[in-house]
Amino acid sequence: MLKENNILLTLPPLSLYIHIPWCVQKCPYCDFNSHALKADIDEELYIRHLLADLDADIKRFALNDSSQQRPLYSIFIGGGTPSLFSSNAIAQLLTAVFKRFPQHDDPNFEIEVTLEANPGTVEADKFKGFNDAGVNRLSIGVQSFASDKLIKLGRIHDSEQAIRAAIIAQECGINSFNLDLMHGLEQQSVAGALDDLKQAIALKPKHLSWYQLTIEPNTSFYSKPPTLPNDDVLWDIQQQGWQLLKDAGYQQYEISAYSKGADNQCKHNLNYWQNGDYLGIGCGAHGKITSTKDNTIYRTVKVKHPKGYMDEERAHLCQVHNVPEAERPFEYMMNRLRLFKPFCLTDYQATTGLSPDGVIEALQSAKNKQLVTENNGYWQVTQQGHRYLNDLLSLFL
Repeated sequence: MLKENNILLTLPPLSLYIHIPWCVQKCPYCDFNSHALKADIDEELYIRHLLADLDADIKRFALNDSSQQRPLYSIFIGGGTPSLFSSNAIAQLLTAVFKRFPQHDDPNFEIEVTLEANPGTVEADKFKGFNDAGVNRLSIGVQSFASDKLIKLGRIHDSEQAIRAAIIAQECGINSFNLDLMHGLEQQSVAGALDDLKQAIALKPKHLSWYQLTIEPNTSFYSKPPTLPNDDVLWDIQQQGWQLLKDAGYQQYEISAYSKGADNQCKHNLNYWQNGDYLGIGCGAHGKITSTKDNTIYRTVKVKHPKGYMDEERAHLCQVHNVPEAERPFEYMMNRLRLFKPFCLTDYQATTGLSPDGVIEALQSAKNKQLVTENNGYWQVTQQGHRYLNDLLSLFL
């Protein structure tokens, strides 16, 4: 049944997120669904549950029906620390996943398959195996190259292992790799933050995720906050870091994402930010699916704890709900306004099923405050808009 506004939703690209929840130990800043490893991982058992979870979603959203059938645009294996899994297990998982989806019409299209990796020596030695298994992009969680900062962050690797992991990623045949790097760390100076960034740039990744440490609820840092740099130091780090990255040939395409050219932007994350669809399987994974059959957007959440997720008597799905029309403008803008690329309201209409009339007033207000610009129907966030993004987003609540 069509909505009252009679605007049909358009099927966006479909991605798949796979969550592997185990880590060697929980980092004090991490608020992701991760669990410290207390015993050997039963890879076969978890993969069986992942595939059963995927099959249930395919059936739930009728993704085998001709009108809903879509090839995968990207796969992201996140965690936790997915690189704790063997390359054989990742190969088994990816092979089974690909069998469940149709091929792209374009035979030259290559699905981006990202795997998050720990820079520790054992995991780094697996990189070639992951590449052979079908992974063509690695995201390496470096966070810092300073030994004292790594200790404070609870990381289990040192700076030499981080450098070695990046070198192995270059040599193993992988298409692209990303380095995850934090700034604004405990008692970090501008010079210290830029030294980290210079070391990352020297390793020549095609993609860098460079973002400020934030203290999140339900983390060790939240209960015992570290002493972070003041706002003036943080602003100097960002301003000088942006220039450093620009001079090194990196293009900023999202608040914390930089790439060597558009071809090396993270397709999976772009699909999130552009209001695309994604199935989420694994412990605590979230999903978002558009259905043109009933003109509805669904969100899913899976059982969070590994014990419950792998309970044979329990369904993997924790909750599913329709996204109300009243929530869609903010959800769209919360993601889309992170990007530096302009957008048009035709896209807004297609992926939300709503008339653009509902957001014009807020956009005009943002324009008057110099948070966005408009040119021939295309809207773009200004530097000031990105700096005060929360203020900008509040206009759409």
